[in-house]
Amino acid sequence: MAARKDKQVTMRLVYIDFWSSLKLSFLVAIVVAALTMLISFLGWTVLDKTGLVDTVSTLLTDIAGSKGSALVSGLTFSSVMTFALVIALLQLIVVTALGAIFAALFNLASRVTGGAKVRFGNK
Repeated sequence: MAARKDKQVTMRLVYIDFWSSLKLSFLVAIVVAALTMLISFLGWTVLDKTGLVDTVSTLLTDIAGSKGSALVSGLTFSSVMTFALVIALLQLIVVTALGAIFAALFNLASRVTGGAKVRFGNK
């Protein structure tokens, strides 16, 4: 049997298209925002069904009286989901901007360094 020779190809990545990077990072940001909303919903559901929110409210009322219950009175499903929505929208903006900034910085750095070597091979 003859030994099989492995082929390897080396290429240089010297440019990332700005708009493609922006679109891809936007899609990733949508997935991250959806996961944030889903985790917030599931987290609230678990905490509510186990009675942990009521237990904390009772504990704070016992410790601090009416001021303690006022701390937890704003902790409702709608307020938690509104807060999660605001966080998800901020994530959407930040992740999209970071994707665009990464592409621009990579393009600037590749002009100085000549790009990144990428090696492909089969085994």
